[in-house]
Amino acid sequence: MSGFMVSRRTVLRSLAGAGAVALGVAGCSSPDDEAGPDPAPATGNPTGRRFGAEWEQHARTFMAWPASTGIWGGQLGAVRQDIAGIARAVARYEPVVLLARPGQEDEARRACGTDVEVVPIPVDDLWTRDTVPVFVEEGGKVLGVDFNFSGWGGKQQHANDGQVARAVLGKYGIGRIETPVVAEGGSFETDGQGTLLVTESSVVNDNRNRGRTRQQIEADLIAALGVRKVIWLAGVRGEDITDAHVDTLVRYVAPGVVLLDKPAPDSPPDVWSRSIDQARGVLKDATDARGKGIEVIDLPQPDPDRITGKGEEFVSSYVNFYVANKAVLLPAFGDAAADDRAKQILRDHFPDREIVQLKIDTIASGGGGIHCSTHDQPSGPTG
Repeated sequence: MSGFMVSRRTVLRSLAGAGAVALGVAGCSSPDDEAGPDPAPATGNPTGRRFGAEWEQHARTFMAWPASTGIWGGQLGAVRQDIAGIARAVARYEPVVLLARPGQEDEARRACGTDVEVVPIPVDDLWTRDTVPVFVEEGGKVLGVDFNFSGWGGKQQHANDGQVARAVLGKYGIGRIETPVVAEGGSFETDGQGTLLVTESSVVNDNRNRGRTRQQIEADLIAALGVRKVIWLAGVRGEDITDAHVDTLVRYVAPGVVLLDKPAPDSPPDVWSRSIDQARGVLKDATDARGKGIEVIDLPQPDPDRITGKGEEFVSSYVNFYVANKAVLLPAFGDAAADDRAKQILRDHFPDREIVQLKIDTIASGGGGIHCSTHDQPSGPTG
C-alpha cells in the first residue's frame, strides 16, 4: 500500500478515533494485561486441530492480482510487475493460484506465465496473507479459519477482499471454521508445535474487536487454531494500516528458534525500534507450548541510504520472507552487503532450500513484502 493511500507505514491520526500513536497495551486491556508471555501454557486441544508451520509441505500458494488504480494509482503497473515476479518464482517450486478480478485474467496470465493458474475471483488488492483463510488441519483434512477480513479495521476498501475467504474455500471445497475474532493472516506466526506469536496492537484493538479483552480473544484463537500457547508482543498501535503485524517483526525458522527484525546501525530510536526491543525482552524470557525456551537471532535491516526503494512508507524488513516448498523467497533491497548477510542467515536455517532473492520495491513502498502477498495452503496430514 503506497503513499497516496493509507499505507502500512502511514500515521493514521486522520482517522476518526485513532488518537495518539501508542506502543503496548490495547485500550480494552486491563493494566495487569500488558503484552508478554502468559503465566503458563494453555492446555488441551479437544478438536485435535493443528496450525502447521510454513516450512511444512504446501499444496499451493495463493496470490492476488492488484485490481484498482483507486488503491495504487500510477504505481499499479509497477506493483503488478512485482507480483508477477513473485508468482513466477514461487511457481518453480509449487503450484501458484493467482486470484484475479473477472475481466483482468488475461493480463494476469500474460504477466505471470503458463506455470501460474489464474482463477477469476473478485479482489481489491494483493494482500492474500490477510484475506485468504488461515489453514489448519483436523481429522485428516485441511480446513480454513475465516478471520472476517475488515480492511484492517475499516482503513481500506475491501468489498471484494472481505469475501475472498469464503470464495476460496468454496472454490476448493474446503470446510470453513467460523470465529468471532476479526484479524488477518499476517497477525499470526506459529512454530507448528502449538505456539502462536501475536502482536497485541493488531488484534486487541477496538478497530477489529471492540470491547473484547485479550483473554477473550486468546481463548477464541486457541479454539480456532488449535494452538496451546499464545505469546503476546506489544506491537505498535495506530502507526500503520495493519497496526504492526507480527510477520514483519519476528518469524519462526524452526521450533524454538526465531529471527527478529533489527534496525540498521545508527537508526534513530522510534516506535518501531522500541517494539523490537520489547519483543526481544518478551521472547528471551518466554517458553513455548512445549515448555522450552526460544532462541532469538537478529536479522538486520539494510542501510536506508543504500536501498533502491523510495518513500517514507518503504518496509525494509527481511523478516517478511516466504518459505515455499524447497525454497525461501527473500527480498533484495539493493544494499549488497545487507542482502548477502540476510541470504546467508536464511541459508543457515534452511540449508536444504534454495534462497531466492527478489526485488519488490513497489510492494515494499506500499508497506508490505513477499510474505504479505503470499498465502500457503498445507498439503494436509496425508501429504
